[in-house]
Amino acid sequence: MGSTGYSNEDMSLETEATNRRLLRARDAMDRSYAQPLDIPTLARIAYVSEAHFIRTFRATFGETPHRYLQRRRVERAMFLLHETDRSVTDICFDVGFSSLGTFSRTFRQIVGETPTAFRARPRRKAVPTCFAMAWTRPSSFGEVERDLARLVSRE
Repeated sequence: MGSTGYSNEDMSLETEATNRRLLRARDAMDRSYAQPLDIPTLARIAYVSEAHFIRTFRATFGETPHRYLQRRRVERAMFLLHETDRSVTDICFDVGFSSLGTFSRTFRQIVGETPTAFRARPRRKAVPTCFAMAWTRPSSFGEVERDLARLVSRE
């Protein structure tokens, strides 16, 4: 038993139960991203207080519930911007933002460009994840060192 009076098994069961409840709330955000969602509602889904929900959500998923929801909305907006001809304003409201200004500012913070600029940019071709990961993975076979040695020996 630890200093709290709980065994490690009790703590892991408690952590697992908390994670399941947080996943339930995150799944609700994924399903209902376009609906008005607030912290009290999400905390009720997770069966915890509002403050505890925000704190544990951030510790578990690495971002606040509000930021997670904004990111999900922007991800959906990115898809709609490329796949439809609907106006930026319509997309803004469809993904759950109530203000075009907030949508544009948040989109730019997350994506790095405005929704209009994003839409104008040519879409990249889809590449299987395994290829993208292999292409961007640092080499472990020493090619860089071998190439550098070859360059140095030519000088």
